[in-house]
Amino acid sequence: MTHGAVRAHLPGIPPRPGDPRPGDPRPGEPGWPGTPSTPGWPSTPGWPSTPPPARPEPAQVSPVRVWLDPLADWQASLYERLLQKRIVLASGPLDDQAAARLSAQLLTLDAEVDKPIRLELQNLRAELAAALTVMGILDVLRVPVHACVSGEISGPALGMLASCGQRTGYPNAIFTLAEPRLEFGGTVTAVTARQEQMTRMLDTLYFKLAEVTGRETDEIREDARRRRSLTTAQAIGYGLIQAQEASRPDPR
Repeated sequence: MTHGAVRAHLPGIPPRPGDPRPGDPRPGEPGWPGTPSTPGWPSTPGWPSTPPPARPEPAQVSPVRVWLDPLADWQASLYERLLQKRIVLASGPLDDQAAARLSAQLLTLDAEVDKPIRLELQNLRAELAAALTVMGILDVLRVPVHACVSGEISGPALGMLASCGQRTGYPNAIFTLAEPRLEFGGTVTAVTARQEQMTRMLDTLYFKLAEVTGRETDEIREDARRRRSLTTAQAIGYGLIQAQEASRPDPR
């Protein structure tokens, strides 16, 4: 009985047709299931030629925490408590929107009871139109208003101070007479009309300061152009305020 001869493949010599390839099963031996087939040769039916890629594990999402700030509305609560004490706080830049809120607070307190209002002016800077709006409200209030200045008050905001019947300042207060800066554009007719309107508004501001201080309007206008600053003691001599805020007595 003659057995088929098996020829070994020598390195560097291409195999002849019919010679077995490396890794091929011998004649009469079944192939190993799941073994990837040699490139270019058919794979075993039912078995993939390459293993499927591993699915990535889903990333773990950390739970979202929502921290509730118990002091989130502290400012509104503080302002509410001040209003209950008939104290109104005006600080920072005063534009039309802030002037509307301030006017609403003053009118509300004026309509409640006939008791004085304390107006705290802290580092107040006001636009000219906004300052004139609050000045008009202060002029028609039925109850007296005591204005007290802390920090620096400058420009048109001094008109709000001058519109209060009682005026004091803390020892570290600074009073700056300054001419407001205005910028506007448009046609020549529009610019001219706007300039005339601003001149009338400035005259209203300077007339009010002159009425309170007893000085000439031109003197106040010149001090504003030079941006003159006054301490609390100098503001008393100038006539802007009547006295320095007295320290509170020791409760002991």
